[in-house]
Amino acid sequence: MSCQRQEEVLLINALLFVFLISSASSLNRDVAVLLRVKNGQLDDPVGRLSDWNESTHNAPCSWTGITCDAQSHRVVSIDLVSFGVSGNFPADFCRISTLESLNLFDNNLMGTISANSVSLCPHLRFLNLSANLFVGGLPEFHTEFANLSSLDLSANNFTGEIPTSFGNLPKLQVLCLVNNLLNGSIPEFLTNLTELTRLELAVNPFKSSPLPSTIGRLTKLQNLYLATSNLIGDIPHSVGDLISLTNLDLSNNILTGEIPASIAGLKNVEQIELYLNRLSGELPDTFATLTSLRRFDASQNNLTGKIPESLAGLPIESFHLNDNSLEGEIPEILSSNPKLYSLKLFNNKFSGALPVNLGKNSDLEEFDVSGNQLEGSLPPDLCYRQKFQRLITFDNRFSGPIPESYGECGSLTCVRIFNNELSGQVPVNFWSFSGLELIQLYSNRMEGSIPATISNARNLTELQISGNNFSGELPSEICGLQELAIMDISKNQFSGTLPSCITKLKRLQKLDLQENRITGEIPKAVSTWTELTELNLSNNQFTGDIPTELGKLPVLTYLDLAGNLLSGDIPVELTKLKLNKFNISNNRLEGKVPLGFNIDFFLPSLMGNPKLCSPDLKPLPTCPRPKPVGFYVVWILSGLALILIGSLLLLVIKTKNLYAFGRRNKRSWKITSFLRVRFTEQDVLASLTDDNLIGSGGSGRVYRVKLKSGQTVAVKRLWEASRQLETEGVFQSEMETLGTIRHANIIKLLFSCIGEDFRVLVYEYMANGSLGDVLHGEKGGVLLDWPKRFEIVVGAAHGLAYLHHDCVPGIVHRDVKSNNILLDEDFRPKVADFGLAKTFQQDVKEGDGVMSRVAGSYGYIAPEYAYTLKVSEKSDVYSFGVVLLELITGKRPNDSSFGENKDIVKWLTEAALLAPEQGSGINGGSSIDMSVLIDPRMKASTCDYDEIEKVLNVALLCTSAIPLNRPSMRRVVELLKNRSLVQSK
Repeated sequence: MSCQRQEEVLLINALLFVFLISSASSLNRDVAVLLRVKNGQLDDPVGRLSDWNESTHNAPCSWTGITCDAQSHRVVSIDLVSFGVSGNFPADFCRISTLESLNLFDNNLMGTISANSVSLCPHLRFLNLSANLFVGGLPEFHTEFANLSSLDLSANNFTGEIPTSFGNLPKLQVLCLVNNLLNGSIPEFLTNLTELTRLELAVNPFKSSPLPSTIGRLTKLQNLYLATSNLIGDIPHSVGDLISLTNLDLSNNILTGEIPASIAGLKNVEQIELYLNRLSGELPDTFATLTSLRRFDASQNNLTGKIPESLAGLPIESFHLNDNSLEGEIPEILSSNPKLYSLKLFNNKFSGALPVNLGKNSDLEEFDVSGNQLEGSLPPDLCYRQKFQRLITFDNRFSGPIPESYGECGSLTCVRIFNNELSGQVPVNFWSFSGLELIQLYSNRMEGSIPATISNARNLTELQISGNNFSGELPSEICGLQELAIMDISKNQFSGTLPSCITKLKRLQKLDLQENRITGEIPKAVSTWTELTELNLSNNQFTGDIPTELGKLPVLTYLDLAGNLLSGDIPVELTKLKLNKFNISNNRLEGKVPLGFNIDFFLPSLMGNPKLCSPDLKPLPTCPRPKPVGFYVVWILSGLALILIGSLLLLVIKTKNLYAFGRRNKRSWKITSFLRVRFTEQDVLASLTDDNLIGSGGSGRVYRVKLKSGQTVAVKRLWEASRQLETEGVFQSEMETLGTIRHANIIKLLFSCIGEDFRVLVYEYMANGSLGDVLHGEKGGVLLDWPKRFEIVVGAAHGLAYLHHDCVPGIVHRDVKSNNILLDEDFRPKVADFGLAKTFQQDVKEGDGVMSRVAGSYGYIAPEYAYTLKVSEKSDVYSFGVVLLELITGKRPNDSSFGENKDIVKWLTEAALLAPEQGSGINGGSSIDMSVLIDPRMKASTCDYDEIEKVLNVALLCTSAIPLNRPSMRRVVELLKNRSLVQSK
């Protein structure tokens, strides 16, 4: 080999050696950076980074979440999606100069992101920090970020304005800031980002601002997602220039004016969402070019006129125009659409007949035309493809029979066709589909009987067929409907006796049989109706006695037995019920009116029973005179003797410090201590007297007991064996939940005591009662100014977050309300009353991770319960949001001042939407006039209006109608605690 050739080989080898040394050095630097971040900047409680070890073969390229370049073996991507890591923004990752993609989606990272920290990352192309807990202003991305193409900061707690530097990112294709607390304006400069394919700013409390008029410059834009962004004004004409757009979502804003005719330019659009705005005028007849459109929703606006043929003729899958003022006939061309599966046109002014072939040419699943002026027959082919599930036509003028073809529609789950003029018999199989959950046929002219095959509808929860001409006897097979909660067959012509097995319907909440011809006796074995709140058997032909067992039903509040042939005495047990409605008039009852009903209030409920008497309630007859004096002398002496003996016995018992349960039962008592206590069960039981009674509820009575040691405790004595099913469930739930958890904001269970006929739970005593009492009771909120209210709500949030996220398995409270947040002597809050609580683990066994038992309190129950009958941890979040609104406004969840059919959530939501028309607010920068909302009993000098508005925004997030949109309780705590979320004045 020549000398020159040898020199060339040596040179090549030398260069290769230098390259290998350089590459190894770079890899070592990458390893060092990654380990420094793992060990010094991140907390890894789940251990997902456990294989980040420099001794690992091929480190770091073999580590979890790390991707290296195939040739250089340098780190190019870090992907820690859903790793559960926490800490601050790990900016040092960006010290790896070859890093192009950093994805930290769905972790617990928190704190602010400073301009200095993010300045290390200008070489990134992809940055995803979404679904974390970051706060403060958005970070600045200056001109050196020339290669950044995707930026996702959604689902955090960022506040303030969108920085102007965001408008100078030349290659940015994706900008996603959804679901933060941004409260500046939507800036015009975003339309400078002409490479954008996704612009997603939805679900932020922006200041009222219009959609930028130059939006049409973004001709590459495919997804424009600006729902719930406080947009005002008209939809700009330039929106029609978005020729690449596939999704246009401007829903839930305050947009006004007409839908522009230029919308015809969106030739690639697949989805248009304009619902929940204030759009007006007629729909433009320019939709014919939108042949890719599959989903169109302009519901809940002020639209008028007819549905244009150019829109009705498109192959739309989901077509929603409900809650407008549209009129005319529903276009026949809709029935030719081969794609249509969801049609919602309810609450308009449509008239005429429905298209006769509707459902014949598509897989129609959902159909709702309720609340219109439609007439004629129901279309016979709605279920032609056997996919039809929801038939909703109530409040119209439909006539004729239910088509026989509906009797073959086994896919049906919901039937709501009440308040029409339908007649004839119901197809036999229509009653008996296995997936059927709801039947509402009331207020029509239908006839026939209920067939025995109704037992096949085993998922049925509501059967409402009142106000028809149904007849015959109720089949005993109806007792097989174990999920049935509401049964209303009133105002028909049913006859015969009531099946005795009807008491097997254990989930029944309402039973209304009024105005029929039902005979026989009222079933006596009603103790299984533990969830029954309403029983109406009036105006039938029932005979026999009123069952005493009715008086033991734990939640019965409505009892109407009027207009029957009932006889015998009024059971004194009925006086134990907490009745809002009580009527036993016009029967054949006799004897003395029990003391609890012997008041003027109940007089109309007693009339029409000639043999009833009262000592002083007029015009009822006076009860017969007493027996001769001699008889009473003996009777009185006997009574006195018994009283004397009883007094002596009681004195002996008190002397020995025993409760009325007696020493003979002590051996059978089961005592469980959960904390070290300085008292015995006898100390507690001896003090459960009326003098110490401080409350009574659905599960039992609560006593305040001051013990010899000076300690005060709260004692809950659950109802006796007569309410055994409910009592045992509450008792076990409290024991299982509170007996095993410890938290500063959860009430402490000290010990329990179980006897043959009693259940007692002893808790720490909370001197200031419940938050509900303080806000709405005698104290009237005067003791709670804003700083104290804020402390209470943060503490309660900590308690619920502990239940959801730190307990294993997690616990759902299921009855969060102000009355179940107790306050100690310093007004520190503790969550209490776990009688309905369930663990996530238990509920997975019960069905799909959620609960189907009736749970919660009126006004606090999440809206999804109405249509799923299920409760999850997001239901607790909703209930907590209602408590936040209570604290801010001082109003009850169902205050009468809200108006008819409005609760506090609807009232506050409307106030927030209307805010821009109400002025700038009392603090100058607020978009909501807080003076209208804040509890006037709070001292103005103590009110931090920015902080109150922040809490209001959290409350509105918590009470979102969609569970998925609600934050977790862990995130709620962060939202409330971090004061940097408040905009500086």
